[in-house]
Amino acid sequence: MSLDLATENPTRSPELPPATDPTGDPTAVPATGPAADPATGPARPPLSPSTLRTVVRELAERPDQWIHLVRLSTEERWYQRLVAEDDHEVWLISWLPGQSTGFHDHGGSRGAFTVALGELEELSLGGPDQGLLIRRVPAGTARAFGPEYVHDVRNTASGPAVTLHAYSPPLSSMAHYDLRAGGLVRTSEEGPEQW
Repeated sequence: MSLDLATENPTRSPELPPATDPTGDPTAVPATGPAADPATGPARPPLSPSTLRTVVRELAERPDQWIHLVRLSTEERWYQRLVAEDDHEVWLISWLPGQSTGFHDHGGSRGAFTVALGELEELSLGGPDQGLLIRRVPAGTARAFGPEYVHDVRNTASGPAVTLHAYSPPLSSMAHYDLRAGGLVRTSEEGPEQW
């Protein structure tokens, strides 16, 4: 399995900021949102990337809510879902040196992650003039992205790392890509049944 996801021990979300972004974030969802479901009532619109960044940052500042859950696995990244709501989910992930996601998307979901402990590296493709972008992501740093974002996250440091990830709406699929001379080439797709 190569996803940064799992489904153990879902819990209710800590207090979250409002679902709309008053700062004028261009990735925020319009006020109209999705249609109502007659069985459950009005659907909540997806959270904006900036709101998801706030969610993971605030949770990272409360390690008493997650540090006791962290496990390290030499076989692959360890992960556990912490929050499962209709409009978002939050995952806790640990990374040993050398572990990575490979290039992947988030199935149309917006997202954010923060490094709570350790340091990671993020690779993404910039515009035609930028090529491959490599970002160092030290502890305390948060990254947020829109629904079309593709990246590779990896632990290139000498020690373990722990991260918190939020997605809205909750992930329904994730495609994987190979980086080739002509750009990214889609190679596979996974769904929740594989997580």
